[in-house]
Amino acid sequence: MSVKSAASSAPLFAGPLAIGTLSAPGGAAFPGLVVPDGRVLDLRTALAEPALTALTLLERWEAELPRLHGLAGDPAGDWLPLDGLSVHAPLEPRQIFQSGANYRQHVIDLEVAHRAQDDPRTVEEARAEIAAIMDKRAAEDLPYVFIGLPTTIAGPYDDLVLPSWAKKPDWELELAAVISRPAYRVTVEEALEHVAGYTIANDLTDRATVFRRDMPAIGTDWLRCKNAPGFTPLGPWIVPAGSIADPSDLRVTLKLNGDTMQDESTKDMIFGVARMVSYISQTAQLLPGDLVLTGSPAGNGMHWGRLLRDGDVMDGSVTGLGAQRTHCVAEETS
Repeated sequence: MSVKSAASSAPLFAGPLAIGTLSAPGGAAFPGLVVPDGRVLDLRTALAEPALTALTLLERWEAELPRLHGLAGDPAGDWLPLDGLSVHAPLEPRQIFQSGANYRQHVIDLEVAHRAQDDPRTVEEARAEIAAIMDKRAAEDLPYVFIGLPTTIAGPYDDLVLPSWAKKPDWELELAAVISRPAYRVTVEEALEHVAGYTIANDLTDRATVFRRDMPAIGTDWLRCKNAPGFTPLGPWIVPAGSIADPSDLRVTLKLNGDTMQDESTKDMIFGVARMVSYISQTAQLLPGDLVLTGSPAGNGMHWGRLLRDGDVMDGSVTGLGAQRTHCVAEETS
């Protein structure tokens, strides 16, 4: 799909440059330097590194970023037109850290939607109780983070095959931070120094398999409900952090077949990017190219009583990061 057909007439992204992974018809994928007017520079050629990938670029991000700015400002480069190139996921991450229950309104909506039929609480009581729990989590600095598989990553315009077993597939558009250098036990104040930039992720979930019904005490089953192939459409671009003035003030918008379902500011996040990165790093070591998904705002399918089905088209955007489009296709069964 052409980028122009998936996005509006607005600029492709904020700032003077972004990084993507692209390919010409019949050609191999390459890391590309993209500029807002729709030109692309093959960084394998520009940096004289035939084996370069977006991941290896991120491994030396601080040293390369000034060179990238220089290339972006040089009109004499060997530029390609973006229109006509295929756009893939901007990178293949080593690790994916996913955040749940990080938008106040989203958590409230899910609590109400997942209430047991015999729950004695009124809707108002359920909302008040979960709001109090979120306030306590915020005060105790306890984000909710779990692990995803890199095999879920798909391109920003790839079709999504809905598995036949997924009875309630749902969307969750999110701001994703991309790590630039190893982070282990970093403070909140240090955390953003380890972020190369930001991209868009749609962290899809099959609501029917979130909870284990055979052994409720086990709790959530993230493997089953979130890790089917293609369940994380990513991109289109990695926009450098310096081009995003405030990641806590971005608009996250998802439309389903043209109807707006999610439209919320990242101001509604309980834990911002810095707190999330710092929290994860207290246990795990973040590596270059890792993704930190920061949670999804209100307006998922469970809230609307409308889950994904064959033929649906999702259009997702985050301020300054571009737009993605995902066409849903039912899995063919014999």
